[in-house]
Amino acid sequence: MNTDALFSTGKDDWETPKSLFEKLNREFMFTLDPCSTDKNAKTSRHYTEKNDGLTKDWGQAKVFVNPPYSSGKQDAWVKKCYEESLKPLTTVVALLPARTDTARFRNYILGKAEIRFIRGRVVFELNGKPVLDKKGRPQSAPFPSMLVIWKNHLELTEAVK
Repeated sequence: MNTDALFSTGKDDWETPKSLFEKLNREFMFTLDPCSTDKNAKTSRHYTEKNDGLTKDWGQAKVFVNPPYSSGKQDAWVKKCYEESLKPLTTVVALLPARTDTARFRNYILGKAEIRFIRGRVVFELNGKPVLDKKGRPQSAPFPSMLVIWKNHLELTEAVK
């Protein structure tokens, strides 16, 4: 399998497969996509690299996160997901590489969130279409993925007590 096209381009705008997002959206009814482009945003309220979702407040939102996968960026996004999820009425769902040997997994996911491992490998999209290999077949990611779900359903009135 040639994974060069998928993960060595330096691109960080690989899109979540539409079918996966739609299934999750039926369950969570997302209101915010903090790491998107104007073209691939999954919700009407969204942030791009230009207006930096890492610096914005996600409180009281139902947030879908497919963060940049390039080196160094995952740690900051996972930490932000965890921290924002501590706010009342905030749910954060992230599509992440299933890398259970990392400090970010131990510090911000394990014991702090629900983890759903995805069966098989995700076929990411570009411009709404699956990324294809040299033979024209959908190309799977070279790593397993997981969904991480942080929830805080604490009522606002309880939060201020």
